[in-house]
Order: sequence, then structure tokens, then C-alpha cells
Amino acid sequence: MFRTALRNVFAHKTRLLMTACAVMLGVTFITGSLVYGDSLSRASAARATEGYERIAVDVAADTDPADGGRPHHLGARTVTTLAELPGVAVAAGRVDGFAAVADRDGTPVGHGTSARGGNFAPGADGRDPAYRFTQGSGPTGNDTIALDETTATSGGFRVGDRVRVGTGKGAASYTLSGVFRTDGTKLPSGGSLTLFTNATAQRLFLQPGRYQHIELTATPGTDVPQLLSRVESALPQGTSAVTGARLAQIKANLATSDSGTMSQILLGFSAVALFVATFLISNTFTMLVARRTRELALMRAIGATRKQVRRILLAESLLVGALASVAGIAVGTGVAALLQTLFAPADAPAAPLVLTPGTVLVSLLVGTLLPMVAAWLPIRRAMAIPPVAALSAAEHTAPARVGSLRTGLSAALTLTGTAAVVYGALTTGKDARTVIGIGAALTLTGTSGFIPLLSRPFTALFKPLLTRLSPVQGDLAARNTVRDPRRTGATAAALAIALTLASGLSVLGASATQYLDRATTHAFTADYQVKPADGGPQLTRATAAPLKKLSGATFSPLNQSTGYRLAGTESVLTGVDPATIGRLLRYDVIDGSLDRLAKGQIAVADFKADKAGWHVGQTLPLERQNGRRGSVTIGAVYQADEQSDLMPSITAPDSLVARYDSAPSTYAVLVATDGGPSRAALAGVTHALGDNPALAVLDQDGIRAQDSGGIGDQLNVFYALLSMALAIAALGIANTLAMSVLERRKEIGTLRALGLDRAGVTRMIRLEALLLGALGATLGTAMGIFLGWALGRTLQESVVGYELVLPWGRLAIGVLIALAGALAASLWPARRAAHVNIPTALTAR
Repeated sequence: MFRTALRNVFAHKTRLLMTACAVMLGVTFITGSLVYGDSLSRASAARATEGYERIAVDVAADTDPADGGRPHHLGARTVTTLAELPGVAVAAGRVDGFAAVADRDGTPVGHGTSARGGNFAPGADGRDPAYRFTQGSGPTGNDTIALDETTATSGGFRVGDRVRVGTGKGAASYTLSGVFRTDGTKLPSGGSLTLFTNATAQRLFLQPGRYQHIELTATPGTDVPQLLSRVESALPQGTSAVTGARLAQIKANLATSDSGTMSQILLGFSAVALFVATFLISNTFTMLVARRTRELALMRAIGATRKQVRRILLAESLLVGALASVAGIAVGTGVAALLQTLFAPADAPAAPLVLTPGTVLVSLLVGTLLPMVAAWLPIRRAMAIPPVAALSAAEHTAPARVGSLRTGLSAALTLTGTAAVVYGALTTGKDARTVIGIGAALTLTGTSGFIPLLSRPFTALFKPLLTRLSPVQGDLAARNTVRDPRRTGATAAALAIALTLASGLSVLGASATQYLDRATTHAFTADYQVKPADGGPQLTRATAAPLKKLSGATFSPLNQSTGYRLAGTESVLTGVDPATIGRLLRYDVIDGSLDRLAKGQIAVADFKADKAGWHVGQTLPLERQNGRRGSVTIGAVYQADEQSDLMPSITAPDSLVARYDSAPSTYAVLVATDGGPSRAALAGVTHALGDNPALAVLDQDGIRAQDSGGIGDQLNVFYALLSMALAIAALGIANTLAMSVLERRKEIGTLRALGLDRAGVTRMIRLEALLLGALGATLGTAMGIFLGWALGRTLQESVVGYELVLPWGRLAIGVLIALAGALAASLWPARRAAHVNIPTALTAR
């Protein structure tokens, strides 16, 4: 049986090529995802632990629960004490914090979230073991700094240049004394690192004479566990020590967990690609078995049992899957290398690819079992045909019937899934999205079996258009498309699933983007918003002080103060300047007046007032965690979105907040200038704030891009991943048309003999492909809009102002891509049909 299966595979290698390609693409996706994830995890762990081998013991201050979880600080005496312990070569006190470097144009260098500053801590020999200088030397004066090599190159700096650096204490210019290289313990991937002298770093990031932790380097031959014991016995209370090896393990675990997210996303899209590939494989084996009905019947007539024939066919699918899986593993490894190139930071070292035995085993199992599972139903259906009946006909098709069990089950799944999606959308409970997800899976599964019934009315709807474009070929294409509705439905289902996901993502993305855009343009009436740069320290009251000197500027900080109980309700107060806030934010007042802020009253968002049962004129008892007590009166209630980062839930005058909190957290500073936003106004605000790269000055477009830009980036990644499913669907169309051409050789030969030229045959096949593509794209787009609406409904209850937005342009692009893919898939089958040998075709059975 194995020899027979092997002979059949090679005898029908062209017909099985598309099946092998589908399996290969699915396995490629899985292998690429797993290899990329494993490689990324290992590279991230190696990057995060690089340099810890030089640290024997690390000493850090414990947090103080009585001081809000803030850490204690280590003094210079502790550094001296530890340096004198036996086995300690160097004891380096470390200080670090946020430090953004601006290039010559004032633009921050590197990723803001990874902009770090630290201290240069030389030993007796004048060298710091953590840094290797390639130019110049470490900073020696309060006016000097050193930069990492990547930052210096990106900023175009050389030793002796003046460099602008921003920290939580403001911005200043320093002279570059040196350029260095370091390891992952100091420099995050894609970030920047600025070294200051001990005194400067302590002043900027901590307190004079204090350190955050101490790194101990051991002398050669020192036993690290024994050194750890000596260090622990010498430590003051409130400090702890850990070996560098243990720190490396902790960092590796953190890096591995962070890098697993992308791998999980890729695996999710791999499952989609495999699900789509299942339709192609099942469809291919349905057509192959139908073509070989007489051959299989003859085998049974000469003594082969059903079980033996079934084993032969399953062995064929196993062989195809195994060969395709091996190819998929090889290609998937190459895809993982490509992903590394696309997503790796520019300064990250090349990481070796990691192909584990587990990845190989999973890929082989999926690639070999999937074809067998997909081929089981067509094989079972073929075995139900009696040998005598099979020998009497060249082909047995299984047209879709309204009363069939398959159709009934598909209809039940579709209706159940649709009802679940609608129920989840309308109830919007805490489990609504789970219900919608389950319903979507049922709907997609049911629709894939229900499409054969839709193919006839859909073709009839588009037939007039086809016949108008090409009367003869259009009529023939329409007839051929509905010749086997089940085959047509399985082919279109693969494309419909891919378009459903793409369309649903487009609807959600467009709706979310418009909501964020409208929320920004409606509430934000200032010209500029000043915020910390990504990863930068929080603003303070002093941040806005320089704006007083800016002519024609109106501004107000948003000073958030936490820890309040207002009439027993946990609350956050945001202090504003009552005289200017109405010019900077649009308050849609429902009741009362915003002018009452100037009288010491507060304004409350409607969602907050509704939950607590508050109203205008009500006086509420106020208590803060520090014990301060008082009362406030509600002067206004305004409409606001609970999810908004801009509109406060409770707006209070600054004087009220200052009475209870001497150091509130300044979320942002809103600024308006005479004449509105302009390049000159932006430069004036930036200059007034000290040209500080630690501060981001955003206009309305900048805020919009910051809030919604990430959505577009994520959608682009998802579209790129879904392109694999679209490619598999296109292969399905190509395979269906190729098999159809093979089955219709005699018919095509007759048409050619009657006068239909090669161009006409080519046009006929292409129109069939367009019909298949249009069927899948139409159903997929419709289901995508439906699912996008349902998921969007779950957001409307918590996100005020969220509305369904149909991105017609993006949806149209999706349909056009699907049609273009279908047309491209028809090139080879059309060429093959056009070159059918007429005499040979006329004698075919």
C-alpha cells in the first residue's frame, strides 16, 4: 500500500503541488513564529544579561513601606566599607535616571523610553569597569559628559562638542569628553546613555553623596558565595545583596516574558493560516478523489477492501504533508531570519537563529496531520460510492442540496453564531467579547459550509455584468462556476475568512481612530500640550513657570492629586488655573457654571456624578490620606469620557489642591499663544521651556498622532500577517481552476474546435477566477463589518462618543486586493487551458 501511495503521489505530483504549497505555507508560518520567538527570547536574554559576569555582588537599598514604597539610599560610607572587604577589587556606587540627548537640530536621539543617564565611577586606576572608551575619556568636571557610541554617531557629535541634555531637573549644555561602549546592564537596546560625574549625577537623579546601588567586582579566585556572606554581614539595615549571576537570571526571565508577546501574535495568525489551508487541502483531495473514482473502484473490484484503499489515500496525504513540512521548516527558518531583520533595533547585534527539536516536532506533526484530517471527509465520501456505480461514470460530483445534513448543520452553526454575536453586542456585559469571539468562530465555520448554496444566486446576480463584458465567455464562466457549488464554496470560504479578519480589523481601527481624533479636536482647544518625553520624569509645578515670561501665552498646568475620599468615594482631583482653563479645554457643561471654579468650587464629570449621585450645589465632605479634612461644593457638572486622558474626572482650582497637596503630579501643561499654532509659536514655547529634550511640546496633530498612531502601526503588522492567509486562499483558487481545466479538457477542446480562440479561453478562466474572488471578498467584507460592529458595541458603554465608522476606502482596497489575487491565481490555469491540444482533448474521456 505504501508503494502504491508513493507511486500515486509522483503520478499526480502536479495536482498535489498546490496542496503541498498550502501545507508548506502553513508550516512556514508556524516554524517562522516559533523560531523567531525562541531566537528573540534567547537574544533578549543574552542582551539583558550581558555584562553581569563582571558583577560579583550587587548591593541595593530596600524600599520603605512607610514612605510610599520609595527605596532607601546608600551613602558613600557604605561604598568605602564594602571596598575594604577581602575579595573586593572595585566597589562602584551607581546612580541612574532619565536623560534625553538632543541632536544638533534639537530632536531627541534614540527611543525616549530608553534614554538613560548615569554616573562615571572610576577606580584607583581612573577607569570604570562598566565602560570602554573608544574616544576621549570619562567626564571629570560638572560641565562634561560622555555618550555611548551609537548616540554620539546618531547625533553627529565628536569629543569637544557641546551637547544639550534634558533631565527631570531641566536642560543644560555640556562638553562631550568621551565616547564609550558598554553592555546590556547599562544601555537598553535602541536607547541612549549619558555619563555624568558622580556629583552631577547625584544632583540630577538623587541626592548629593547618595547612591541607588553598589556594584562589587571580585578579585581573581574569589569565591562569590563566600563574598556574598561577607558583604551581607557588613551591610547596614535596609539594604540587601544578590550575586550578579542571580541578577542575570532575573533579568533573563523578564526579557523572555516580554519577548513572548510577538511570538504569540504570530502563532495566532499561524492558526488562521492553517485554518484557511484546511479548505484548500480538503478541496484538493475532493477533486483528486473525484477524478480517480474509476481507478479506486477498479482497485476495489480486483479485491482491495475499503480500509486498504482508505489507507492508500491517507498515506498519500501523509507523504504530501511530510514533504511539504520539511520544506516549510526550511523556509520558515529563513522567514524567522527575515523577521529578525525587520523588527530588530538598528543597534542590536545579530542574534543566532534557534531551531529547537520541539519546533521541528510541532511543525512536522501539524504539517503531516493537517492533510490527513482535511482529506478524511473526501476519502470517506468516495468510499461510500459502490464500485459498480463508480466504474460506470467518469466523475461523481456532490452538488450542494438544501436538505442535506451538511447544509442543515452549516445553517445551524451560522444562525447560532450570529445570534451569539448579536447577543454579545447588545448585552455588552463583562463576558461580551468572549461570547462574540465564540459566536464569530461558529459563524465562520457555518458560513464556510453554507457558501455553496449562496454561489448560485450570487453568480446569477453578477452574470448580466459578465455577459455584457463578454457575452460568450461571461456565460460560460458563470455556468462553470456553479457546476460544482461545493467546490466553489470551499474555494471562496478560504478567501472569505481572510477578508473577514482584515475587514473587521479595518472597521475597529477606523472607529477607534476617529473616536480618538474627535476626542482630541473637540476637548483640546489649546494650541500646545507640554508633556514629559516618552519615559521621562513627571512634570512639576515649576515646569510651567518659565511660560510666564512668554509674551501673549495663556497656560495652565493639570495638577493631578490622588488619595482623596469625597463623600466616601475614592477620587482624584485635578488642579487648574480657573482664569485660563476655559480657553484651553472645552467643557460641555450640563449643569452649573465653570466660572464657579474661581470661587473655590469644583466641577465634576457626568460619569463621576452619576455613579456617586452628586448634583450641582451639593457640599461634600473631603478627606485625604494625610489626614487633612474639609468640604467642597459642586459648582458644575460637565460631559466627559471616562476613558479620556485629557478631561479630568474632577476639576478643582489650583488653590484648593494646594491646600491638601504640596506636591501634586503635573500630568501636562496646556498652552495657548496669540495668533494660534505656528512654527514661530512652537519655537517660542520650546525655547521658553529651556529647549529641553526631556519635554515634548505637541500641537493638535502631534497629540492625534501620539494617541492614534499606534493603531495604524498595529493594523499594518496584522495586515502583513493576514497576507499569508490571502496567499493560501489565492493558491486555492489556482488549484480549483487548474483541476477544473483538467476535468474539462474535452469541453475546452470542443470549444476550441468550434472557433473559440486562445484569448477567449483565457478570458473565460479569468472571469471564473474573478467570480470566485468576488464571492469570497463580498462575504468576507460583509462578515468583517458585522463583527467589527459587534466588537465596537462592547466599547460604546465605557467609551463615550465611540461610533461605528466604515472605512470604505480601506474596505474597497481589501476587495481589490482579493480580486487581484484571484486574477493572478488564474494566470497559470488560463495559460494551461489556452494551450490544450485540440485533437487530444477531443478524445479524452
